[in-house]
Amino acid sequence: MAKIDNFKYTIEEAFRNCFYVVPDYQREYVWTDKEVQKLLDDINEQIDNGNSHEYFIGMVLVSEAEQNNHFNVIDGQQRLTTLFLLLCALRHLFAGESQQQAIAGLISTSYTSKEGKVQASLKLDPRYENAGEVMKMIVDLNTDPQGVRTGIKASSINSFGSLENLVNAYSVIYRYLTENYPDQDKLARYWGYLATSVIFIQIKTDVSTALKIFETINERGVGLNSMDLLKNLLFTQVNPKEFTKLKDEWKKITKPLEESGEKALRFLRYFLMANYKIVNKRVDFVVREDEIYDWLNEKNNKKLCNYESKPFDFVRKIARNVELYIAFSEGRGNDGKSSVEMDNLKLLCGGAFSLHFVLLLAANGLPKFFFDHFVRQLESFLFYYIFTKTPTKDLERSFSIWADELREICETSNAKTQTQKLDRFITERFQRGMSDKDALLTDALKRYTLDSMQRYRTRYLLAKLTQHVDMAYKGLRIPGSLLEYTTLEIEHILPDNPEKKLRTTFEQTNPEVDYDDYKTRLGNLALLEKPINIVASNDFFDKKKKEYVKCKHYLTSSLAKLENVGKNSSITRINTKLKSFTDWNAKTIDTRQDMLIKLSREIWKTSSVEPE
Repeated sequence: MAKIDNFKYTIEEAFRNCFYVVPDYQREYVWTDKEVQKLLDDINEQIDNGNSHEYFIGMVLVSEAEQNNHFNVIDGQQRLTTLFLLLCALRHLFAGESQQQAIAGLISTSYTSKEGKVQASLKLDPRYENAGEVMKMIVDLNTDPQGVRTGIKASSINSFGSLENLVNAYSVIYRYLTENYPDQDKLARYWGYLATSVIFIQIKTDVSTALKIFETINERGVGLNSMDLLKNLLFTQVNPKEFTKLKDEWKKITKPLEESGEKALRFLRYFLMANYKIVNKRVDFVVREDEIYDWLNEKNNKKLCNYESKPFDFVRKIARNVELYIAFSEGRGNDGKSSVEMDNLKLLCGGAFSLHFVLLLAANGLPKFFFDHFVRQLESFLFYYIFTKTPTKDLERSFSIWADELREICETSNAKTQTQKLDRFITERFQRGMSDKDALLTDALKRYTLDSMQRYRTRYLLAKLTQHVDMAYKGLRIPGSLLEYTTLEIEHILPDNPEKKLRTTFEQTNPEVDYDDYKTRLGNLALLEKPINIVASNDFFDKKKKEYVKCKHYLTSSLAKLENVGKNSSITRINTKLKSFTDWNAKTIDTRQDMLIKLSREIWKTSSVEPE
């Protein structure tokens, strides 16, 4: 058992006697204004109450570093960093006073190395992602927050994320002190209490033991999330000499997620459900965000993930899934290249639905042709579920189970057998689910208006319908990108802002019908090029028809006139499914809505894998 020492320190004693190093493998400074303000308020409350007793702010967990009196901070760095910034602000505010020199010695001082050399160092040295440079700038500039920001900008240090958090914390602290302690006497009393009565317990042991203690303290996620705890868990599996190597591998997970704005915990949850068989007491096969760490710590799951014996392999597997996850979110396929199928899926799901990433990650091992086919089928399936507004929780259990099946399909080496299994999966999982939702979808589309879903989904719906008719018109079978359709304007055939005469005419010829209801119905919407839309304006239908004919997209131009070319051409065949109109009223809007619903059945459907 490693030796464990503990010390009771005041703030002044701690920063006089210790050099704190935040190793580059530790999580960065994440405190926001809220946490900084809370610590300051807690200390201030003790002073306001006239309390002369010591105020305990928690525990700090450290391991000894190579240099004398230097300690690697394993737990407590958020508080230590905030306190250090507090010292920096106090030093500047005590300019010309005796306290300034005393505080300066707690911020930076020199020490003798083992080689006998005298070296200067900050009393708190964060070594992650340029944080040391930002902290040194704050110390060296010794100025107000605006001066710090100007200096950092002039130095070309790229401060973002945790680095920006450091500067923000300094600003919050500085503002707090100037607002609450405007004169030197009050500020001196504040410093006296902070220096001598604010205390913490420092526990010191070797790094491996410290990491295990850290894990035990935080195993319920107190102050940390599952991503932080997983990182620490993995560091307990490797030799300290490999910490830097593991940190570099871990960065391949966190940095891409941070840069792309993706939520780390959501990714981690989807990663587990996509890559491992989930067993839990609820028997719902789902891992929630607050359960991730407990799931990873369960005995059977340790063996399943095999991170204890092969931590680097586990981290690299997560990193590979991060690459795929971001590629999928950006509309790229499992080969990392632009994908029409993934673009269309992205247009349907937008930012409001993400659970399908479980299936995409699970299916990523399919050959590209199979994967693209799978994505097309998934798009049809999700259209049914999204447009019937099925709650996400109804799909979670299914997707976790289906992920297990998809991994098994991916591992099938025989191409013919793999094809059969994928076809069976699509039939039993997607097609059956769509059949169960068929009546609900029909009802939803019958009642569909511009306000039924997010605007981007209505645009997606109209784009797919318009593209489908264009393809049928031209005799094409394989759909291309929806990009040219999503840039078109949504046209209200019955105008959105009608002239008084038009509204009156409609209401007189369509008694007991609400104009404002019918103007937003799906049957009244079309896609139109902007120049044509401007000319068509808010006029009567018989005037608009002349402009609709000019639209290059047949679903819109056919409103005014159906073209007749040949006896059994692609044009005459699609004409049997379309209608042109002479008048535009409530009945024709209902008729066109029914027509669009029938067309949707041809678009969002499943099919078998066809040979390349």
